[in-house]
Order: sequence, then structure tokens, then C-alpha cells
Amino acid sequence: MLDDSEASAYRNAVLLGRFVREEMATALGVSLEKAARVERRLIALSLLRPMPGEPDLLIPVSPDTAVADLVGPAESRIRDLQREVTDIRSAMGALRSTYFASRQQRNQAEAFDVISDVHALQAVLDEQGERCRSEMLTAQPGGARPSNLLANARPKTLERLNRGVRIRHLYQHTARSDLATTSYVRAVTEHGAEVRTTDELIDRIVIYDREVAFLPEPPVDGRARGAVVVREPTLVAFICRVYEHLWTGATQFTPGAEDSSEITDDLKRSIIKLMAQGYKDELVARRLGMSVRTCRRYISQIMLSVDATSRFQAGVNIAQAGLHDLT
Repeated sequence: MLDDSEASAYRNAVLLGRFVREEMATALGVSLEKAARVERRLIALSLLRPMPGEPDLLIPVSPDTAVADLVGPAESRIRDLQREVTDIRSAMGALRSTYFASRQQRNQAEAFDVISDVHALQAVLDEQGERCRSEMLTAQPGGARPSNLLANARPKTLERLNRGVRIRHLYQHTARSDLATTSYVRAVTEHGAEVRTTDELIDRIVIYDREVAFLPEPPVDGRARGAVVVREPTLVAFICRVYEHLWTGATQFTPGAEDSSEITDDLKRSIIKLMAQGYKDELVARRLGMSVRTCRRYISQIMLSVDATSRFQAGVNIAQAGLHDLT
């Protein structure tokens, strides 16, 4: 910190009890100019200070006193900063409970959203599809899909598949007999999509990246149904488990490769079960996603196969023969 000349000058000043420039120049064998520079340096380090009552006379002070002079203001600033930090921590700490309580309310508000406008809903679905990174799951009840919806969905699905998104579709068995649905399924499965069918589906489900799920809004008179958007992780995980349960029990749909008799058997079995539960033709048709006319044709075929002339007699004959024997 001090060079040799400065250290020698300070030592001499302590021995003499004073610092006089001319005396110090002679003692050190340096010029007055050099002695003046040493003097300024020792003053800057608080090792020299004016003698009380004699401001023109400089006297040496101890290093501890010099340290106190040099460090005191910095320590004072540090203490002020520490108090400021403590005050800030206390003030922010008082807001912590407010933050978490408000954040919880916000999470609850963001966890669910209802979109009633079908155009706004489609825009949100498209946005989620564009942001989808890994997986898209859908369940579409109601049998055959409308051809205009499939035409709109095909390029979007292919684009997502090309991005590496895994896509799985669940339809009802009756969708297999629809040309537009079969054409769509053939196109997307050739690019890696997976499609299965089942006898019944609970309702429409769309899931993106297992993070956001879309469920149908309850029926509303006078307008098309919107959707409930679910982002709450626990509920989304539950919906995914429901989907996986449906998927596991479904049958693979690969146009041109499946055995059509298997699907006829599945449909027949589903119709028989619903008939056994007492459902009328209209409800059976709605549950299985087919028209009432088609449903009645299937029921007629079933009654003919069990040699029955009425639904009651068909039920008796079916119960006696067992479901498996009829399919």
C-alpha cells in the first residue's frame, strides 16, 4: 500500500511526532517536490492530520485511527444498505400471503375457461394445435364425421404429424362405413396417426400435450355447444386416464386392412346389450352414433338371426343362446 519512501516518511514522522516537509526531505534525502508528494499521499491515507489548535502542523496518527477514518463512511453506507435491505424484506414478506392467496385465485380462474362462441372456440383449438409439441388426443362420438370438417382437419393433421406430433383419434364403430371418414383415416394413418373405434364414447374430448383438455359445454337451447377448457393439471391427468381406458378397449381402424365381420360383430354385440337394457331404437341409435333407420335395420337382422318376431322374443332367445353364440 505504501512505497519505501512513504513508509520511511511515516516511520520518521512517528519518531519525531510531526511531519515537516523540509525536515522530511532532508531526513529522506529527497527533493521538496518528492516530500510534498509523500505528504499528500499520507494525508490521503489519513496517516497525517493537522494538530488540534495548530492547523499548519501535521502529526502522525495510528493505522487503526486511519482505518476508522477511511472505512467509517463505507461501513456507515453498508449499515444503511443493510437497514434498507431489511426494510425491503419485511415489506415484501408482508405481501407474501397476499401474493399466494391472489395467485391461488388466479390459478383457479385460469384452470377453467368456458368458450361458448363456436368461432372463437375453433380459433383457440387451431392455436393450441399450432403450439402442440408432442401429442394430440381426440375422441369424436356420433359415428361418421361431417365431410366438411374432415376436409378442414386433414391438412392441419398432416402438418402436425410432419412436425412429429403423435396423433390418436377415437371414433365409434359406425364411422367405418362412412366414405369421407374412411378417406380421412387412410390419409392420416399413412403419415403416422393412430385411429381406433369403439361402440360407445362418453363425449367429445380433445387433449393437447396432456396439458390442456377441451370438453363439451352442456347443451344450450338455441345455439351450438361450446367447450370447457381445462388446464388444471390433476383434472387434465384424470381426463387422460379416461382417454387411455377408452383407447385400450377400442379396435384399430386401418381402412382396407380390417376384417369387416369383426366390426359387424362388435356393433351387433353393442346393440344386443342396449336392447337387453330396454333402450328404444332412437336411444340405441344415438348411443352408437348411427341413424335410426340403420339401427332398425341392424335390429331386424338380429331378430332374424335368433328367429324372433318381436323384441321381447328376441331378448328371450338371446338370453337363452348367450351373447357370444350370436356373434
